[in-house]
Amino acid sequence: MADDQPHLTLRRTVVLVGMMGSGKSAIGRALADKLGVAFLDSDAALEEAAALTISEIFARDGEPFFRDREVEVIDRLMSGPPAVLSTGGGAFLSERTRDLIGQKGVSVLLDVPLATLWERVRHKDTRPLLRTADPKATLTQLLQDRGPIYAKARLHVPVGPQASIAETTQSVIDVLAKDPTILEPIS
Repeated sequence: MADDQPHLTLRRTVVLVGMMGSGKSAIGRALADKLGVAFLDSDAALEEAAALTISEIFARDGEPFFRDREVEVIDRLMSGPPAVLSTGGGAFLSERTRDLIGQKGVSVLLDVPLATLWERVRHKDTRPLLRTADPKATLTQLLQDRGPIYAKARLHVPVGPQASIAETTQSVIDVLAKDPTILEPIS
């Protein structure tokens, strides 16, 4: 990527939150690359630790067990130097996880419209919560239920339906750069 902005130093771990399909992993990778920090993915770390997929953990142990392990993994991942952390869509629903993120990092909501989310997830079978008779209605209900909790994220980045990864990444940087305790310009 072209170096068209000042050098920036990340002071706190950026934790991307939002619905499945909001782009947390793709934006997280691009953001980490642009800021020169590590990219961490709580779902990938959970799968590695359990030697099972998220779907298999859900099926074998249930969602409450999964959520308990999730907060443990997020805590571990946030114990290192500032990085970019992508979380699963339900991670931020836990008050324990929200408190942890608030203490060790900064939460950034990728706020994506329902129609865009549906287009992104409708052909994927890796979303255990959407394995229902009417996955679009389930997604709609999840977004409606989770919206007030996602709204508790410290920072919000609206993502338009046609926004590219590069555009969204730059939007996140622009929001982060407004607070030098999070992202500090260096000369």
